Amino acid sequence: MKANRKLWVAATVCVAVVAGVTGCSQGDDKAADPFAGLTADAIADKAVETTKAATAFRMNGTGTTDGEEMTVDFSVDSKGTCKGTMQAVKGGKAELIGTGDVSYMKGDDAFWRSSGGEEGASADEAGAMSAMLKGRWLKMPAGSDEDAAAFCDLKTIVKDMEEDTPRKGMTRGADADVDGKSAATLTKKGEKGETTTFYVAKDAAKPYILRVVEAGGKEPGTVTLSDFDKPVTVTAPPAADTVDMEQLMKGAS
Repeated sequence: MKANRKLWVAATVCVAVVAGVTGCSQGDDKAADPFAGLTADAIADKAVETTKAATAFRMNGTGTTDGEEMTVDFSVDSKGTCKGTMQAVKGGKAELIGTGDVSYMKGDDAFWRSSGGEEGASADEAGAMSAMLKGRWLKMPAGSDEDAAAFCDLKTIVKDMEEDTPRKGMTRGADADVDGKSAATLTKKGEKGETTTFYVAKDAAKPYILRVVEAGGKEPGTVTLSDFDKPVTVTAPPAADTVDMEQLMKGAS
């Protein structure tokens, strides 16, 4: 397996370098398990609570929703600052940034046409919206009903994460490697054949959820979490490059 190969390479490097280099153990070749004595369910509880307490993190991965594959790479912090991209094969690609009070979204032609269609607009109306927003950012005030605005709300994200994370009936498997970090593997099998696997950092102080893999169900996907507690820095686009959603809605009415 690729994960095992990474561990083997790391071990080989440690043997080759001078004793005492950071990251190479001179004692036991196996680090103590920070979850020793805990059930898989208890580890899941610790992971969820720790991840909920993070002041920021990055999410990237691919999943399937309503039969369409979506790729997301997104960073958000507790101040409502966020930035990232999302892309669907049929729905196009969009960039999103948030500055706390306002969110901005810029999509390509396919994205705006797809978004317009979801609201019941005609092909001509969706085309007109795409033309108006071409190369420009749609400005959305905080608290708007747009789904995009919720992307910048860390509390909403972690609440959804908590509700969607199984906490009972977990099984611990062999440890794995997630981007160079040792992780405990927790698996939950669903009633319809789906399997959810969580990779939890083997860190006694901060056992974050590092990766979630959903397989076998109607909405398979993989999401990796990183950059915990790292503030997100963004710059709002110039006013000349934006279209105000509130003004746009007033004009439409």
